Amino acid sequence: MKLADQHRSSNRTVLVVNSGSSSVKFSLVQPDSGIEMAAGIVERIGEQQSRARLEFGCREVERDTPVADHDAALRLIFDMFDEAGGNLETVGLVAVGHRLVHGGRELYEPTLIDDAVVAKARELAPLAPLHNPPAVLGVEVARKMLPDLPHVAVFDTAFFHDLPAASASYAIDRAVAEKWRIRRYGFHGTSHQYVSEQAAEFLDMPLDKLNQIVLHLGNGASASAIAGGRPVDTSMGLTPMEGLVMGTRSGDLDPGIIFYLARTADMAVEDIETMLNRRSGVLGMGGDNDFRELHRIIAAGSEPEAAHARLAYDVYIHRLRKYIGAYLAVLGDTHVITFTAGVGENDAKVRRDALTGLAPLGVEIDEHLNESPARGARVISAENSPTTVLVIPTDEELAIARACVAVLEVA
Repeated sequence: MKLADQHRSSNRTVLVVNSGSSSVKFSLVQPDSGIEMAAGIVERIGEQQSRARLEFGCREVERDTPVADHDAALRLIFDMFDEAGGNLETVGLVAVGHRLVHGGRELYEPTLIDDAVVAKARELAPLAPLHNPPAVLGVEVARKMLPDLPHVAVFDTAFFHDLPAASASYAIDRAVAEKWRIRRYGFHGTSHQYVSEQAAEFLDMPLDKLNQIVLHLGNGASASAIAGGRPVDTSMGLTPMEGLVMGTRSGDLDPGIIFYLARTADMAVEDIETMLNRRSGVLGMGGDNDFRELHRIIAAGSEPEAAHARLAYDVYIHRLRKYIGAYLAVLGDTHVITFTAGVGENDAKVRRDALTGLAPLGVEIDEHLNESPARGARVISAENSPTTVLVIPTDEELAIARACVAVLEVA
């Protein structure tokens, strides 16, 4: 079969790889049918005891063994596929899709990876020091191990590349901003784009006729305002640290806090950065970044743990409501608010508390619909609510896979 024909074959699959500093998440997706054939993760890479898991159809493979580096992780992934009866050479694999967090100003479309793209992504590492280096490493290893397949980079910042200048710009010295490429880039773009398109499809309405607020609430959390399919604002900025309170990240804060800690507490910049990224947010305030555990601690009522958890939750909801209110103002007329990602899809209390009292602004949820255990796309707003409230499961892996084959079809 010619390569061009294989790219259009109905049974084609894409291996989607998301490399973190100590983990590699992966999935095998059929972009045409939307079926996820397999998914898994290798965790604790470089530690004494690593853990790997693959679900492939009805088969599940687990390994508890040291994994020295990303090269060993990918080799382990291939071994687990073989053990599960799904050799990657026999499943119609046409491409490998890589999630890269930061594309800067230059990289904003799904892009066939060559040495120049790898070099540019590495150059952008200072803009995403926790994300780009391990992602680039994953790309390099995968290209070595699967040299005959096209590799495609899909950037988390791409959807927000054309934000209006008033939204994308920070009010700092213009020359400094231009020299050091400082602007609001936005993140979770693959999810925000996918969910906004799915919302239009679910409602059977033209995407370009809808004004939407998308709330991607996972361990990382972000909000976007989307007018007619085009983003006009988003909560994350130069880095994924800005905006909503998150599992371990602070979200918005007075930048003076950093100077204060450096001067008064004699904290190094690196230590402050680590604290704001990994020991802040709901974890830093409430003791746990799993909302199920946070609710359990609050319900148990054991002080002072319950008080800390309750405050963390209240701060999280307060910030979320501020952004919803701000984006209602930015859009003027909002047709849809959509919750997605782990917390957004599964935590009815968060959804209820985020929207309670907004009926005068045209937003009202139905308590019964909100509490439903359903897991698919669904309406949770009251029948008379001018603004429709949805829950739409995100699927970044499918979005990446479809972006990959779209690139191949025009290559």
